[in-house]
Amino acid sequence: MIALACELWKNRQLISALGLKELRVRYKRSALGFLWSLLNPLLMMIILTVVFSTIARLPIRQYAVFLMSALLPWTFFSQALSYGVESIVGNGELLKKVYIDKAVFPAAAVFSNVINFMLSLVPLVLLLLVMRFPLHWTWIYLPVAITTLILFASGFCFFFAAANVFFRDVSHILQIVLSAWFYISPIIYSLDFIPPKMRLIFRLNPIAYILDGFRDAIYFGRLPSPASMFAAIAISLATLMAGYAFFRRSQESFVFYV
Repeated sequence: MIALACELWKNRQLISALGLKELRVRYKRSALGFLWSLLNPLLMMIILTVVFSTIARLPIRQYAVFLMSALLPWTFFSQALSYGVESIVGNGELLKKVYIDKAVFPAAAVFSNVINFMLSLVPLVLLLLVMRFPLHWTWIYLPVAITTLILFASGFCFFFAAANVFFRDVSHILQIVLSAWFYISPIIYSLDFIPPKMRLIFRLNPIAYILDGFRDAIYFGRLPSPASMFAAIAISLATLMAGYAFFRRSQESFVFYV
């Protein structure tokens, strides 16, 4: 962990430059540009709200806020992984020409999506104001929730970025995994809707504790329980250490496969 922190701090300017470059490339020749960071979650919210609160009729008060409180962190997580998995392969030519700390590429992918995520909080605040939903004091927990989410996503980005160098099918498999993971995570529904006999299985989902932290603070106006808070922090740190350990052990071989 200390080695990773030092490496990222030493390369912080490069990570920032690469992350901003990725954002510029992502929205290049787009008429709305960075506005898509605001529109994407809103459009997704409208579609899911119509389906699950009007057609499926889930009995959840102010469902749009309930949905957005978990959809936004999930969107950050899935997009960070989608870009992070290609971060080493996509910069293969650069790796062959100059020596560079390889961890900067997955870190830059996460950083660019952190910017997107922070921008996406704007429509959430606007939604709360339009729906006259209270801005609870428990928003003070969000820095902790965001930090755990970033650490969790970074661990997976390191792992999948390295794995994708050796097995290019990983990027395709990851998209399938993310699609399935979305539906077994408490995003469009609450765990209270899961039969008690199956609830324990759903609680084995590691991201559930992180998403619940966001929903507790934003929607329910309460702090997560100490057990849930500890689980979210412990899972995030363990994921980061495991993912980076695999990445660091593999990185010297990248140049032979990219």
